[in-house]
Amino acid sequence: MRFIDQAIIKVRAGRGGDGIVSFRREKYVPAGGPSGGDGGNGGKVIFQADSNLQTLLDFKFKQLISAEDGRRGGPNKCSGACGNDLVLKVPCGTEVKDVDTGIIFGDLTVDGETLVVAFGGMGGLGNAHYLSNRNRAPEKFTEGKDGEEWLLNLELKLLAEVGIIGLPNAGKSTLISVLSSAKPKIADYPFTTLIPNLGVVRKPSGDGTLFADIPGLIAGAAQGIGLGHEFLRHIERTKLLIHVVDVSSSDPLRDAQVVEKELLAYQHGLVDRPRILVLNKKELIDEKTLRELGENFKKEIGSNVLFISAAMNEGLDILLTKIWQTLEA
Repeated sequence: MRFIDQAIIKVRAGRGGDGIVSFRREKYVPAGGPSGGDGGNGGKVIFQADSNLQTLLDFKFKQLISAEDGRRGGPNKCSGACGNDLVLKVPCGTEVKDVDTGIIFGDLTVDGETLVVAFGGMGGLGNAHYLSNRNRAPEKFTEGKDGEEWLLNLELKLLAEVGIIGLPNAGKSTLISVLSSAKPKIADYPFTTLIPNLGVVRKPSGDGTLFADIPGLIAGAAQGIGLGHEFLRHIERTKLLIHVVDVSSSDPLRDAQVVEKELLAYQHGLVDRPRILVLNKKELIDEKTLRELGENFKKEIGSNVLFISAAMNEGLDILLTKIWQTLEA
């Protein structure tokens, strides 16, 4: 299945049915008169959150989605049938926004939650509505109204509580694979992760917490460079960020500062989000160098760091304890 987290679609609600002109002419019914019925209302377009869906792929190649039109009225004051509502299922975490104005119609985060994005047109009135003492045989009727039409931008933002961020090849995928049952692609080259990986990590209480491994950021990601900018939206909802730095790189401090600058440039409150700074791959560095790095990070960034080895499964218990404490704070 392809992971699609953004789609632009046009939705159109159903048009209301027309009213009609009709007269009741029956034997032994001297007071017949106008009997044209009203048209039915057009159907609405409704989005519904579905926890079983993980992608917006169903909407990627659809140009126009329309609800059913209302039926025209009938004789003997019979109203036309209303058009059926069109219910479109989307993944939980989908934000619906008007393309032209940028106005957010709604944010579907709970399974089963619904959002009406386009209301159907009202049905027209039949000539029976225009009967009066001055006009005993009206031939006037009204046509149904068009339904609402919108060009919408659908954005899927993952509902993970913890986001794992960092430069490419920092060990994010390895970390989420050992903390959870997720099985991301892992290799020794950058940009192994091309889509966000999700994994459930169990708390000591037994409750599950959703972690998201976000594809690697690089300098300029917030302005559209590289892969990370495509997925920065997925950490907007997180409560906590785990910033993973490759301790074996040529300049770990500079690497950390690159990601911090991207969080600041992207805004959306990410720079103010609680973060845990983790230096990974400690098995590749001697103890003296690790101590010096910890001191440098404390001095330059003002943050203590945790040293771990995701590949060797070292330091993860301390990291998890820190995560649960931060989430409960």
